[in-house]
Amino acid sequence: MTPNGNYKLATRDADKVYTSGITPKINGQLVKTGKLDNQTDLSEYESVTQQAIKNAIQVIDQEISGTEAIDRIIMMTVYVNASVDFESHSKIADFASDYLVDQFGETIIGSRAAVGVSSLPDNAPLEISLIANIK
Repeated sequence: MTPNGNYKLATRDADKVYTSGITPKINGQLVKTGKLDNQTDLSEYESVTQQAIKNAIQVIDQEISGTEAIDRIIMMTVYVNASVDFESHSKIADFASDYLVDQFGETIIGSRAAVGVSSLPDNAPLEISLIANIK
């Protein structure tokens, strides 16, 4: 993965790694674009959200050594490209939380926020930012 501008995808500070906003891309291409609204079939976004969280974990993994591991996600922020009437932000965030629990176990989850925004870069449907504790 490469950033879309002059910034780093992740920054490490001691035992913490902070990611930039990470979108659901495969080989540099968004897997889906567009705004979510109340007519959106949310089931279509489970795999989209999972791709974004997988990408965020990959970015963190690039900042840690082979003897280290992610201990906990301290904070997850999910930005949803949402219409003004969209009300299911937390369901989109649940897809990311569920993926993390499936991969790392119940103790991985920390705090989170699900935020609706009027647009995202390249018309991405969502973007995820993480703060991870490393052990």
